[in-house]
Amino acid sequence: MRNKLFLIISFLFFSFSVIVSGQKLVNSPYARFNLGILEPAGSFRSLGMGGVNVALRDNSSLIFSNPASYSSIDTNSFLFDFGIDYSINILSDGDSKFFSDDMNFDHLFMGFPLTKGLGIAVGLVPLSNGYYKLLEDVKEGDPDYDPVTGEYSAFHSGEGGLTNCFVGAGINLTKNLSAGINMTILFGQIKRINQFSFDDYYEVFHNNTTEQLQINGINFDYGLQYTASLKKDYFINAGISLTSGKNYKSNYENLSYVFTAYTTKDTLSYISDNTTKTFLPWSLRAGIAFGKKNMLVAGVDFISTKWSAAKINGSDGYLADTKSLLFGAEFIPDKFSNFSFLKRIEYRLGAHFNDNYLILNGEQIKETGITAGIGLPMSRSLSKVNLFMDFTRKRGSFDNNLHIENYFTTGVSLNLYDSWFIKRKYN
Repeated sequence: MRNKLFLIISFLFFSFSVIVSGQKLVNSPYARFNLGILEPAGSFRSLGMGGVNVALRDNSSLIFSNPASYSSIDTNSFLFDFGIDYSINILSDGDSKFFSDDMNFDHLFMGFPLTKGLGIAVGLVPLSNGYYKLLEDVKEGDPDYDPVTGEYSAFHSGEGGLTNCFVGAGINLTKNLSAGINMTILFGQIKRINQFSFDDYYEVFHNNTTEQLQINGINFDYGLQYTASLKKDYFINAGISLTSGKNYKSNYENLSYVFTAYTTKDTLSYISDNTTKTFLPWSLRAGIAFGKKNMLVAGVDFISTKWSAAKINGSDGYLADTKSLLFGAEFIPDKFSNFSFLKRIEYRLGAHFNDNYLILNGEQIKETGITAGIGLPMSRSLSKVNLFMDFTRKRGSFDNNLHIENYFTTGVSLNLYDSWFIKRKYN
């Protein structure tokens, strides 16, 4: 056990450094606004089921979107889950297509019981990604060409993102009802650059604007789950969780200046604001799941977030309320088969329909996606390797000068389940 603990702690520190310093380098122009691209929340088991998780309870995996689920962790067990994903984004503006891809570390979870019916979990998960790089050359004859300004190049880039670190507990209040709470520490920064360089490089002033937003603070998630056992090992679960609205400490800087080919700089404006707080809104999640123990589970989740109430420096007018509907199912032919590996595999399907929190040119971006996944069991253990695939289309109409993104993500995670803290009977 001591060797396992050393490996877990070593990997925990390594993964923390990777998550803090790294980011997903998938190019999306929609990352230019608000907090960037919001990352889907959930373990890879959940993401393979369309993101359904609010009403799920499982003794061998962690479901952090509803902390009440931590009460289902087995006594004397230890859970550890980490994953990486690979994403491809194919962007189309109606005339041409652009391609980008990247692989990155995704999440890290760890959970264990304090006593029967009381579980603890900690983890790191990304909240948003602000990476993009855009270059536009405007020449004579182009729609945006102005003879007064002449030909020019516009370069836009962004980097950084936000990460949540959480620690939570879930407890059984009664035989059927459980409750939980997460304390989440949000941290990170997003930096954006907009630069305009004119073709008459040596004779004119060029323009550069740099924005930087840093956010940090503590918030809480609350969750409830009710489970009822039916005849012949069937069950039905209901869950609800709430993330409260929160004012976070933030530091916003905006510097705009002109420069020449001879490095002469002249500041046009400079804003430094470390007193105005960033307000992120409440989010309500509700779900129901039905199934047969150790064989089948199907569920549906509804999520609503009041993004129009958010206050984010540099994002005025781009925020819209969101509603999401998620569907998913998991089937295991024979979880305890002694002879067939294929019968012990967990098969998953799902779909999701989402409003994006970004509104541009009077139009809110829409998202639809389909998912699939499998859980490959390890020999003589509840540990497994989870794989998932997600195809999501983000739609903005060409008539409003927007574009379509076809976003394909696949990921693999190692979900370790081990029995700890058991005294040896024999040496």
